[in-house]
Amino acid sequence: MEEDNPIKEARRYVANAQEIIEKSKYDPETKLYKDKKYIRIAGNTLWMGCLIALDAVLNVRQGKGRPNIEKYKKAAAQRDGKLLQFVNSGYETMHLHMGYDGTKNKKTCEGGFDLANAIIDRCALLYPENACACAS
Repeated sequence: MEEDNPIKEARRYVANAQEIIEKSKYDPETKLYKDKKYIRIAGNTLWMGCLIALDAVLNVRQGKGRPNIEKYKKAAAQRDGKLLQFVNSGYETMHLHMGYDGTKNKKTCEGGFDLANAIIDRCALLYPENACACAS
């Protein structure tokens, strides 16, 4: 079951986001998507998938309250420099540009998907189950 493996679950979110963004209908003439509602939903779905992967490798959900982006950045900086770069860019692209702004720009949206995959791939390398497999 994918819910038992957070990396697989995160990838499922990316697949769902791909289905969602297709509902926005891309216009090749303008190189823009037509409906920002679906861009927002897809961006938030991508970011949630990333948070699932990040939660699997970073201990940010300890203590009181919800973790904010600063907790994720601090934990990523302590764990892996590349992951921190991906988190910074991913947060801006998926959460802010896509999720809040609903940018219709196809290249920005494609960048969001690329960053989501980069974050999840990096987390997959750092995930405890895979760390054991890599060491042997």
